[in-house]
Formats: sequence, structure tokens, C-alpha cells
Amino acid sequence: MNERIIELTEINPNDLFGAHNSNVEILQKYFSKLKLVARGNKLKVYGEPEILDEFEKRLNMIIAYFNRYNKLDENSIERILTTNGNEHKTKIFADGVLVHGVNGKLIKAQTVNQRKMVEKMVKNDMLFAIGPAGTGKTYTAVALAVKALKEKEVKRIILTRPAVESGENLGFLPGDLKEKLDPYMQPLYDALRDMIPFEKLDSYLEKGVIQIAPLAFMRGRTLDNAFVILDEAQNTTHNQMKMFLTRMGKNAKFIITGDPGQIDLPKRQVSGIKEAVLTLKEVKGIAFVFLDDKDVIRHRLVKQIISAYKSIEGGNE
Repeated sequence: MNERIIELTEINPNDLFGAHNSNVEILQKYFSKLKLVARGNKLKVYGEPEILDEFEKRLNMIIAYFNRYNKLDENSIERILTTNGNEHKTKIFADGVLVHGVNGKLIKAQTVNQRKMVEKMVKNDMLFAIGPAGTGKTYTAVALAVKALKEKEVKRIILTRPAVESGENLGFLPGDLKEKLDPYMQPLYDALRDMIPFEKLDSYLEKGVIQIAPLAFMRGRTLDNAFVILDEAQNTTHNQMKMFLTRMGKNAKFIITGDPGQIDLPKRQVSGIKEAVLTLKEVKGIAFVFLDDKDVIRHRLVKQIISAYKSIEGGNE
């Protein structure tokens, strides 16, 4: 009899094993020729090699299901154990939902331009999403990043934004690096908390699977196998934008979001995102989506506010 030890690194053992090992009992029922021993974060399985291979395949499908839907029940497990593997995968990944978030929240692209973001990221490795506040550009970008991580298209997510208010010099603020950055990164944290359960998110942050860093800390890095989001890019300078874009490594996806109507740079300083749109518009593999007030999904007044400001700013956004 062969022994196989499966270490659970992508799921909390309590979530997989179930209350009083109830899920392990279901697995044992369907794989009666195997002996299963759940202990700590490991599952020891004893049996013939062919059956062990099938068991591990089905177990990985169960873990993938949980990581996508953030839930696992008896019916789901039995459906995965009895259905054709390819059929089940198609059902999971062809439902039009980007991410199954916390508490069953279904996260989809809700507007025409948000759907364009999703479509263009399939065909391109770099996307500029440009538009006013409330259009969901950052939220959609984070959803795409989480989706890519869950589907193992990338190994990590990197979120960054310029800390313009402190001139990229965060030293005078109290606390450690995370505490210094939190005020600037709050929209990104809010999106992540919608999409990833607290314990899982905390683990990802601790292990570096999800990294949050100021733009200044990107210098000198090569970002391979990563989904990288540069948020608030309207507050980058020419040098910062060029530095960031040239960090792109192998098997990387980049989304740059920004609102040209909310530039906090000194008056004579050209925004890196405005310059990038003009400079890179003909480069293959780089896509652009321009969101507008029709994409606003916040309070109904936000659309009217954006429209009112457009009228006095000459519609230059």
C-alpha cells in the first residue's frame, strides 16, 4: 500500500475537513478503497497509485472550488466527486462572475466600460483604465487580479500607488511601513476585503502573495508572474511612470488606473498618465479604456457632480 502526504497550503484545513471531519467522511465514502488520515495541515492517504492520483485530482478541484466561491458544502463536494472533471471546470469558470466574494457577494463587471476592461485584459498584458471617481476602475482591476491569482495565472498580486501627499517620503509618519501606507492604500484594501475572506487575505499579505508598496519602492524590481496594479496614476511624474512600466517581467499583467481630473502634482508638473496615453497609444499589447459618468456606480448624485464639474472645466477630463 502506497502512502501520499498532501500538505494543505491553499486552504485552511478546517475549511476543507469540515466540522468534526465531516467532509473527510464524504471523501472516504467515495474513495472507499483508500485510507484517509487528517492531521494538522496534512492529509495522509493510503492506497493504490492510480486511485491516489484520481483522489488528488478531485481534491484539487474541491480546493479550487472553495477558493473561487469561498464556501464548501456536502452537495458541492459530491457534485465535484461525481461529475466529469472538465465539465465541472467549465461550469466554474464560465459563469460570467469575476470573483465570488465574501458572504456570497457576486462580483461582476457592471457597466459597458468595466466589461471592456475585462475583455481587453484577456487580449493584452497592459491596460490603462482612465476615468473619474466612482466608475469602478480600481475595483474592477482588483477583481481581475484576484481572479488571475485564484486561477493560478499569476503567483502574486502587487498593488502600488504614489503617496503624493507626503512627497514619496513616508519617514515622518508614525508606525511601520504598512501603517504609513494604509491611508493611501485604503481603497485597495477595501476591494480586497470584499473579495477574499479575512484569514485568507491576512495569510496572503503575511506570505507576500499579495504585496502593497509605495511606488517609490518599485524601483529596481523585476515583476515576474505577477498581476500589478498602479492606482492613482495621475499623480505619477514622467520618471515614475517610465520606471513603473519598465518593471514588467515575464508572465505579468499590468493595470494602470487614474483620474486626470484629480491631479495633485505641482501645477507645472506633467502627469505621467496623460503623457503615457499619448506616448503609448500605438504600442501593440497595451490597451486603453476610458470610463465616464455613465460608469459611475456610487450614489446617484456622483454622476451629477461629475457632470457639473465637467461643464466648468471644459470637459478636459
